[in-house]
Amino acid sequence: MLFRGCTCVPWPSTTGRGPFRADEGPVPDCSSGAVDRRDALCGMGAAALWATIGSLIGGARPARAQKLTEAMPEVDSLSIRVITDSFQQVFAAPARIGNVDVQPFSLGLTDKPPRHVLESEWGVSALLQTQSGTEQRSVLVDFGYTPETLMNNMALLQIRPDMLDAMLLTHGHYDHFGGMAGFLGANKGQFRSGVALYLGGEEAFCTREIVVPLTPPQSYNFGALDRNALQNAGVKVVFADRPTLIAGHIVATGPIGQRTFEHVTAPTRMSAGLADGYGCFPEQMPEAKRTAKSIPDDFSLIPCVNVRGRGLVVFTGCGHRGIVNTLRQAIAATGVEKIHAVMGGFHLAPERDGYVQETVAAIKQINPDFVLPMHCTGDLFAKLVEQDMPGKLIRINTGTRVIFRA
Repeated sequence: MLFRGCTCVPWPSTTGRGPFRADEGPVPDCSSGAVDRRDALCGMGAAALWATIGSLIGGARPARAQKLTEAMPEVDSLSIRVITDSFQQVFAAPARIGNVDVQPFSLGLTDKPPRHVLESEWGVSALLQTQSGTEQRSVLVDFGYTPETLMNNMALLQIRPDMLDAMLLTHGHYDHFGGMAGFLGANKGQFRSGVALYLGGEEAFCTREIVVPLTPPQSYNFGALDRNALQNAGVKVVFADRPTLIAGHIVATGPIGQRTFEHVTAPTRMSAGLADGYGCFPEQMPEAKRTAKSIPDDFSLIPCVNVRGRGLVVFTGCGHRGIVNTLRQAIAATGVEKIHAVMGGFHLAPERDGYVQETVAAIKQINPDFVLPMHCTGDLFAKLVEQDMPGKLIRINTGTRVIFRA
């Protein structure tokens, strides 16, 4: 099939398109008279392009999640294992705080030092495991920055792909999806049939640009999801653009609105359309975003679990939409007023001191039982929680397993 008068671009590779990288393959020659079936087509409208790509990859396209219509389910216990975070405290001691067990990962030394150890890097990945009666569910949330770290840590923590009932990406930033394509490619055929990846919408696929606050500000490519890697791995993509029940036990919040004083913290910019075979299809985007060249990044999808008799445990990813906004949306989406714990990145590290103080004061009014900061939260937040909300701060890091019980 030949398309004249166009510039062809390479189809995404299974390594994923990461930030700060050159193109991953040569640009096909449109004048050669033949274009390889893996090459993205050009000179076409978004609808036609989507239809053609669908024919090339078997007609698969994202499904839309069903609306949450029943009461938020309760579970007897929730275990959250931190697979990847920014640091590790090797000699942290286990603890029990109220009904919560905090279990750091042990090196497991015997007569010989271990050949492999957990690796920490910029990024987040966690395994959420629930128990309700005899039913157990396992959901992987985010994939960290590199597949090497993700797979190394999963192996040490004895987390297998065939354990997963679902996967969820909180938002389209590379430090949360960078490990995805390599992980999926390395484990093709090992996932359960029909396993789904939940995304907030087509925006998750948009190419992103990060702005570093230098003088003058510097902009860099911040990566894009690889559709082809998802298709090749046999993973079903589901858009959860409204409150959605996942694997029977977990509810994803749907879009997070601006309900409070908070602003979107450390936003990237995203662009509708394709670039070098990566990107999002404008016709699948909200109308206001279809023609914009640079769109503020407002996609975030947050998982919540209702622990029986305790309330919601909310895992924030990075909390770019504001941690208080996130908690308010979790309450609205689930109908559960009590926040038992909030855990994850809160992205307050680059914010001014007064903003962090205001955030802590607002969380104090919501009155969660526990606060477990990770990743991009910053030291000031943890210090203020320890000072203003005594007994509620739980410190965690790479490898920590936290168990919330009814």
